[in-house]
Amino acid sequence: MADVNRGNRPLSPHLTIYRPQLTSMTSIFTRITGNALLAAALLIVWWFLAAATSAEYFAVADGVITSWFGDLVMTLSVWALWYHGLAGLRHLYWDTGRGLEVETAEKLGLAVIAGSFVLTLITIVAV
Repeated sequence: MADVNRGNRPLSPHLTIYRPQLTSMTSIFTRITGNALLAAALLIVWWFLAAATSAEYFAVADGVITSWFGDLVMTLSVWALWYHGLAGLRHLYWDTGRGLEVETAEKLGLAVIAGSFVLTLITIVAV
């Protein structure tokens, strides 16, 4: 039977109406950084395979890794590693049933963001 009230139903919130919360954005970035780390790991594996193959092939791979693009990818990978790790710790904390209040969850999200940048800077300066 056809639904005669189809046009009178309210619409679901759309992306133009919905205001993303910090917790949802940090969750999305956790997934993005996980995938980005996979891409960086494949680049590093390619570098190792090139080293095991021949000197000429290694020179090509090493040229890519040590170029400005490679430096950018590796720097972003360090940030992604710290971000993903800190977000994982936050989720482990949430798994204990603590920190789930909105105010605490937002503070933890800000701590993950700030901590990832600080730890990335420390890592880059230390190396």
